[in-house]
Order: sequence, then C-alpha cells, then structure tokens
Amino acid sequence: MADILDTINEQIEVANDLNPLIKVGLSIIFTVIGYYVVKYTIVRPWGRIVMSTDTAWDDKLHRPIANRAYFFLFVGAAQLSTLWISNQSEFNDTLAPYFSAIYILTATSIASVSIKHIIPMVMDRFTEKSSVTVSGSNPLITFTLRFAIWFGGLYLALTEIGVELFGVLASLAVFSLIIGLAIQQTLGNIVNSFLLAIDRPFEIGDRIEVDGTWGSVVGTGILSTKVLDRDERLVVIPNNTLVQSTIINHARGGGDGMARRISIVIDVGVDYREKTEHVKLTMLNIARDCEYILDEPKPQVLMVELGDFAKVYRLFAWCKDYSDEQLARDWLLRTIDANFSAEGINIPYPTSVELTESVYTQAATSKQRAATRQMVKEDKKMVEEREAARQSLDEINEKLKDVNLDKKDKAELEEEARRLETVINMFDAGG
Repeated sequence: MADILDTINEQIEVANDLNPLIKVGLSIIFTVIGYYVVKYTIVRPWGRIVMSTDTAWDDKLHRPIANRAYFFLFVGAAQLSTLWISNQSEFNDTLAPYFSAIYILTATSIASVSIKHIIPMVMDRFTEKSSVTVSGSNPLITFTLRFAIWFGGLYLALTEIGVELFGVLASLAVFSLIIGLAIQQTLGNIVNSFLLAIDRPFEIGDRIEVDGTWGSVVGTGILSTKVLDRDERLVVIPNNTLVQSTIINHARGGGDGMARRISIVIDVGVDYREKTEHVKLTMLNIARDCEYILDEPKPQVLMVELGDFAKVYRLFAWCKDYSDEQLARDWLLRTIDANFSAEGINIPYPTSVELTESVYTQAATSKQRAATRQMVKEDKKMVEEREAARQSLDEINEKLKDVNLDKKDKAELEEEARRLETVINMFDAGG
C-alpha cells in the first residue's frame, strides 16, 4: 500500500513539474472529459426520470438547471486549473474570492430560475386558464421572490470581494431622499414605467382603451405612454394613470394572443318559418367571400337564441387587422341584407301584429333542401375538425414533455398548440 502511495505522489510531482502550456492543454482535456461524464451519468439519466413523471414543472426546470450545472462545472475546472498551473499563492488567493462570488451567483441563479418555473405552476392550480395570451406577463409574487433571492445573492457575492452593499445603498438612499422630495410625482412615473415594463399589458402598435381614451400605442417612455386616437390626436398618458387604471387591450384577441387580429360577432334574427340550414349556409358563404375575413380560424354560424319574434343566428368571424374591423362589419351587414333578399330569407319586424300568409315570402323549397344537405356536411366537418384538433393538441402536449427538445422545435410546437386551442375555443368570442 505504501508503494502505491509513493508511486501516486511521484506521478503528482511529475505532473506539477510539467510545462505550463502542457498543463493548460491537459486542463482543457480534463474539463471536456468532466463535461461528458456529467452529461451522460447525471444530466441525461435525470432527464429520463423527469420525463417519466406526470408533473410538468420539473420538465421545464430540467434544461435551465442543467445549463447552470455545466457552467458551475466549467468555473470549478477553471479554478482548479489555475491552482495547478500557477505556483504563485498570492495570485491564487486574490482570485479565490472572485470564484466564490461566481459560485454564489450561480446558486442564486438556480434558485431564481426554480422559482420562475415552480411558482407559475402552483398559481395555475388556483386560476382558470384563459384562451387569451398576453405576452410578457409576470406575476408579482414571482418577481418579488426572485428579487429577494437576487438581492441576497448579490449581497453575499459582493461581501466575498470586499464590497459593502448596505453602505452603497445607504449613500444612495440619502441622495434619493433629497431628490425624491422635490420630484415625487416624476419618480412615481419612473417607478411605474419599470412596473409596466415588467408586466407589459400592451406593446407598441396595440390598440388600447384607458379611461375613455381609445387608440393605438405609438410610444412608451420613462414618464408617459403615447397613444394616437381615432381622430389622429396624440394623447400623452402619465404612467401613474396607466398603473392605476383598467386597461382594455383590443389587440390581444383571437384566442391565441395574436396581435392586431380581432373577432367580429354579428347577430341576425330571421323568421321562424325559415330553414335553419339555409340561413346558416347563406351567412357562411357571405363571410367566406369577405376579403377582410381570415380563412383560419374559419368563420362559423350558430343559432344562439329563440327570441320572441325571430330565431337569432350568430356569425363568428376573425378580421386580420383591427383597423379593418368597421369596414368588414359594414361589408358583412350590407351583403347579408342583399343576399337575404335574393335568397328569400325574411328578417321580421319586432311587432305583435300577425302578418297574413300572403305577405310572407318564403325561399324556394329546392334552395332549402340544397342548403340542408350542404349544411349537414359543414356541421359534420366542423365536428371532425374540432375532434382532430383535440387529438393533435394531446399529441403536442406529450411532445412538449421531452426535456431534450430543441428550443426552435419547442417554440413551433407551442405556437401550434395555441392555434389548436383557438380552433377548440373559437366560439368563446362574444360570449
């Protein structure tokens, strides 16, 4: 045993006497070997275990923590290499606090990213999922916890390198107090601008409504937000007002958060003696012929009410740009009026006077029968598309559980999932 230890000590001495360039090369080789050892003995097996569980939060957490583990490995390898290559103890002692600070910040980053993925999962259990996605939303509780963790991590890291964080903050606090008393309102706008940047309830180009002001966002600043209203007047809204007001964002509609797209819902009442299939097919064809209406999601017509004087049908359609909403609505209403007259479809007056049969003009029986056959096909096709969308969505959700999924592929799958959710929930618009 003693001979083995002596041999090991001799080899260590030989390694310590090597040329510094050779030491650098060996350090790189050992680092690469360590990377692959960690990857295939720890990270990959851990990923397979994570994929086998039913929970989703650990799937999302795997890749960020794995990346930070690799970074931790490289920093540790760099420190050990420095200790081995350099024989100057003072130099190594000088670098040691900086490496310690890096380790602290890495651990802080791991804790922060864990909160980023775990807290939303916990909150989703207590909130109903919405069909509308607003980009950039960040729950306050998540932000607060991550801020506290980073503050503590920065404090410890700066302490390692000899910087007193509280002393710096105290100096800044005195200066801020003097200035803050003079420009309290301005500071409020500045702080609220950061809060808006964190939550991001709207983006440049979105159409919003705030306290009766209705228009498109053309700029956001540190003190105010600029909105161009329908009369082409530039309205400057202080950020304090935005934070304290209810903001209606008209650019986030459509079911998947697609900017500028907007749903158009039109209700039309027809006489009780009209055939349902004939009415629905006529309205569908009108929507499909409109140049402002998108092909996807497909327009649909549903009966929504049996009123006192009429059967009410609701047209669901989606306009590609909210600036065309009024043009599209005008075109649809004019065309419905004209085509209903051509098809012999009657829109009754809300009156209690019973009209004689001779006054009522009904569409030809041949048109009604043809419409019935066509509408049966349309309804069957719609049901099949919704069922296919549900199956595809389940398949995509299974694929998204793969922790080794490429970022680009993951983004494409998430976009397709949102599109399929739109198909399934396409009749949520307009209640």
